[in-house]
Amino acid sequence: MPQLCHVAIFDAMEIRRLGAHEGPRLRAIRLRALAEAPDAFGSTHDEAEARPPDSWDAQLREIPTFVAVVDGEDVGIVRGARDDSHADAAWLISMWVAPEVRGQGVGEALIDAVVGWARASGAGRLLLDVGDHNRPAIALYARMGFQPNGTTGSLPAPRDYIREHQRELRL
Repeated sequence: MPQLCHVAIFDAMEIRRLGAHEGPRLRAIRLRALAEAPDAFGSTHDEAEARPPDSWDAQLREIPTFVAVVDGEDVGIVRGARDDSHADAAWLISMWVAPEVRGQGVGEALIDAVVGWARASGAGRLLLDVGDHNRPAIALYARMGFQPNGTTGSLPAPRDYIREHQRELRL
C-alpha cells in the first residue's frame, strides 16, 4: 500500500475542514471549480449558482468538506461522503485544485485529508469517479493508490457524452 503523505513546496499550506457556518466560503470555491473545470463534475455552474444561501451551510452539516489554503487563499477542495448502499465504503467527491498550484502537493494533501476522515469514520475502502479524459487527475489518484475497479459510467445529461470510471483505495 502506498504511503499516504504529501510534500508541499509552500511555506504555509493548511488543510482545513469547513464548519457549518462557512457556506459562503464553500459556495465561492465550488463556483470557481465549476467555472474552471465544468466537465469534471456532475453538477453545473448554473445549478450551483442558483442554490439558495442556506443550502450551502446545510451541505457543510452533511458532507465533510476540506479546503487547501495557501497564503490565505482557498486553492483546493475535496469532500467525503458515506456510501448509503455499502457500510464499508466512503466516497471522495468534488475534488478540485486551482490551476496555479497544481503539481505542488495540494491534491495529495487534500486526498490525505479525506482518507483520514474515511478511516476515522470506519470505512474500509474509498471510492471515486473520474472522467476518462482527465489524465492529470487519473495520474494523481494512481499515485495515491487508487485503482480502477471496473465500474464505468458517464456524467448526467446534458454532458452524458463524458465517460468516467471508478477507482478504489483499500484503507
